Amino acid sequence: MLSGIRIVEVEGLGPGPFASMLLADLGADVIVVHRKGGKGFVDKALIDRGKRSIALDLKDADDIATLRKLVARADGLIEGFRPGVMERLGIGPVECHAFNPALVFGRMTGWGQEGPLRKAAGHDMNYIAMSGALWYAAEPGQLPMAPPTLVGDVGGGAMYLAVGMLAGLLNARATGKGTVVDAAIYDGSAHMMNLLLTMRQAGGLQSERGQSLLDGPHWSHAYRTADGGFMSVQCLEPQFYAQFLELLGLTGDAGFAEQNNPASWPTLTDRLRGVFAGKTRAEWTEIFEGTDACVAPVLNPEEAMAHPLNTARDTWREVGGVLQTAPAPRFSGQEPWQPVPSPARDQHRQEILDEIT
Repeated sequence: MLSGIRIVEVEGLGPGPFASMLLADLGADVIVVHRKGGKGFVDKALIDRGKRSIALDLKDADDIATLRKLVARADGLIEGFRPGVMERLGIGPVECHAFNPALVFGRMTGWGQEGPLRKAAGHDMNYIAMSGALWYAAEPGQLPMAPPTLVGDVGGGAMYLAVGMLAGLLNARATGKGTVVDAAIYDGSAHMMNLLLTMRQAGGLQSERGQSLLDGPHWSHAYRTADGGFMSVQCLEPQFYAQFLELLGLTGDAGFAEQNNPASWPTLTDRLRGVFAGKTRAEWTEIFEGTDACVAPVLNPEEAMAHPLNTARDTWREVGGVLQTAPAPRFSGQEPWQPVPSPARDQHRQEILDEIT
């Protein structure tokens, strides 16, 4: 879908490389500028799949000149340094737009390019804690804990950077004018709260944890099974809740009749804990799978790959011992995606240099 688009990625951590991986998955030609002599988390990192690699020393004048040549021929650039670093290297937006006016300059940070924390260090949990996105990630009285990297680095960071890059590329094609994409995890994770805030407008979201429709009821919960597994339950709509009770044999039980009475939620949650503890995860899965009761087993990645849903959709893959997932979303008329190998650092040096000389 993005054939003909070239992105230069200056090696960084987490969300920036993830965003450029997503663009590469969708067909963009992504050239990652690895640090010369540097090492990543692993050799041939998964988030470098589908990219081409050249290693440069950004403190070396000749290598900076090479990077400028790369950027001059690119549609977009992605970097994840703290604010001001690219400017000090002489390859900030002003300098790059001077020789490539249509360039979309993507900047990935935690706190943003402006503001009192812009130069402070931080990580995923810090950004989503300040944005409000971590607040509901716990039961009442428990410590907040969201799935690592998913809400901040990927959701509020990489995905918003990718959308910003695509919007900038469309605008550049229409106007010939580039832009700077200021993608901050703080901003993106806060923006994701708007769906929950719509519930607040309707009275379904409270500031106190455990009192809202999605974090308080017995029908919006995870339960431990007899074998130590877990089942997720979230039957919000009345017709789905009715089927949930039917499959549990609780239809007509007076205690469960008032689905949306907050006063009864703790008691009913305790009752359901006892119910789900009576069968294994496999037994509950057999009872609920394919129904409208909105109940599903909690699977780890290996279990997700082995599930029949994955057999049908081929979302999870294992290639060369590396577990990974296929790109999303999918597009009609496209050939089925096949995993593309990640490059060794500097693997495409001569190929890339030949293209810019």
